[in-house]
Amino acid sequence: MRRETRQLKLGDLTIGGDAPISVQSMCNTDTRDVAATLSQIEVLQEARCEIIRCAVPDMDAAEALGAIKQGCRIPLIADIHFDYQLALIAVAQGVDGLRLNPGNIGDRWKIEEVVKACTERQVPIRIGVNAGSLERELLQKYGHPTAEAMVESAMGHIRILEDLNYRNIKVSLKASDITRTVEAYRLLAGQADYPLHIGITEAGTTWAGTIKSAIGLGSLLYEGIGDTLRVSLTGDPVEEVRVGWEILKSLRLREKGPVFISCPTCGRCQIELIEIAEEVERRLADFPQPLTIAVMGCVVNGPGEAREADLGIAGGKGQGILFCKGEVLRKVPQGELADALVEEAWKIVEESRASSDN
Repeated sequence: MRRETRQLKLGDLTIGGDAPISVQSMCNTDTRDVAATLSQIEVLQEARCEIIRCAVPDMDAAEALGAIKQGCRIPLIADIHFDYQLALIAVAQGVDGLRLNPGNIGDRWKIEEVVKACTERQVPIRIGVNAGSLERELLQKYGHPTAEAMVESAMGHIRILEDLNYRNIKVSLKASDITRTVEAYRLLAGQADYPLHIGITEAGTTWAGTIKSAIGLGSLLYEGIGDTLRVSLTGDPVEEVRVGWEILKSLRLREKGPVFISCPTCGRCQIELIEIAEEVERRLADFPQPLTIAVMGCVVNGPGEAREADLGIAGGKGQGILFCKGEVLRKVPQGELADALVEEAWKIVEESRASSDN
């Protein structure tokens, strides 16, 4: 069951409560290079990224956010550390949200200035606690960045904003360790009702980081914890978005694009299943409708899985049986199986559009 939280607006996007869980990423371009940043954002938007964050290391980067916002079709978040003036400029430039920790931007009057600006423009603040940058006093108290230390840090930042009567808040608690991250989110979920942005930070390269993120985020989402997510990978941020969507689709939390089922192959397989499965997945990566597609290699589980899917093939000797909505369509030679699946998928789209037009 989904955890109940407050809701907030991030641009036109609703976060928390019963709103869909959103997929987020972060540009790895130099924010001061507006053209390069917008180019990457465009690619991320096409990959179905729903929220984008940009680092703001200096004044030039902060001042570039206005032009970036104008060319951006999804909510834009400014990532701020230490300097409250960067936050003020980012808000003035029209960003949809801030990521900052109020406790590390200095004197109370500086925090008040940021809160005032965010209140006037209805800009939410994400408190982002990372295990690698906890306050010195908490490290001394706990000995190392434990889940308890992370939650105490988050609650301290929350109280600063609540004392200023500001509650347009989202919170994240990230560590590179799965167990510590999951424990921290569980603890905070029982202490505050703010929306949670979840992620395993510094998860690693695309291969290893995908596995860590799937385990960590999958565990939290299965327990109903999480309102936005980012898969943090050392690589192309487009992969972060793709993995994020696959995690949500695997748990049936979002239905956008195809869900692929394919068998691991064994000695019974008599078609080039790996090649077919990879081609179908590649060609339907940006398919616009939720669809379950099964690419199966033999007579043991193949017919059952293919029949239960929206579209599927069950392999035989050099050929496969093509299924659609549980019905056998025809036998297809091995070399035509990928084409047949892709063609049938687009027929479903055309039929759906024709039906809606009528």
